[in-house]
Amino acid sequence: MQKPFISIENLCKHYHSDERHFCALDNVNLSINQGDVLGIIGQSGAGKSTLIHCLNLLERPTSGKIIIDNEDITQFSDAKLRNFRHNIGMIFQNFALFQQRNILSNVMFPLELAKTPKEQAKKRAEELLEWVGLKDKAMRYPSQLSGGQQQRVAIARALANSPKIMLCDEATSALDSITTYSILNLLKKVNIELGVTMILITHSFSVAAQICNKVAVLDKGKIVETGDVSEVLTSPKSNAAQTLLSAAGNIITQAN
Repeated sequence: MQKPFISIENLCKHYHSDERHFCALDNVNLSINQGDVLGIIGQSGAGKSTLIHCLNLLERPTSGKIIIDNEDITQFSDAKLRNFRHNIGMIFQNFALFQQRNILSNVMFPLELAKTPKEQAKKRAEELLEWVGLKDKAMRYPSQLSGGQQQRVAIARALANSPKIMLCDEATSALDSITTYSILNLLKKVNIELGVTMILITHSFSVAAQICNKVAVLDKGKIVETGDVSEVLTSPKSNAAQTLLSAAGNIITQAN
């Protein structure tokens, strides 16, 4: 049997202060195959963002393993982790673009960090901007673009180092429904044409229905349900999934 590409084993994340102890992730276990688009779904405060930040060690888990391509990245040295992060692209709800840099320069930024020669980096960035449909916007600045266009730039930047994995933290929640549909279609294209494995954080089953093949439902730091997206949509077993599904309403049917 083939090993999963990403294996999360007994992952815990605790926060401590003088006054309280908070468990953000409680013994999380997940297996993700290469080429999957996994939706991690939960209400606000469920631990979704903490989980995705642990996956590239922006936050260090308290305990547990994160095994990617047969290596436990929680054991990596700082230098090895810096190199490994070139394999992971990340996009955020608020786009996280540099306002003082033009669009081309934003996409070139990860290549600069990787010490890619300037002309090679420029060519790669131009190719990616054409791929996401923004070739004519290369010299503009983020403030001159719509939200959807800014997220396309963020996707191009996340692809700069040809990552194997893309982490999407509520990537469409700041966008209107039409723009959300467009961005999700672009992410599908990234998955299908480039073979990038994706983990998508969302509070919306309607988003998961459009793009994901697998879902995991997170509630109060625990995984309470996993399965094929069609299976969980048609017969949710957990209270958390049922609540989220009822909130999505008819949008699910339209997405399918």
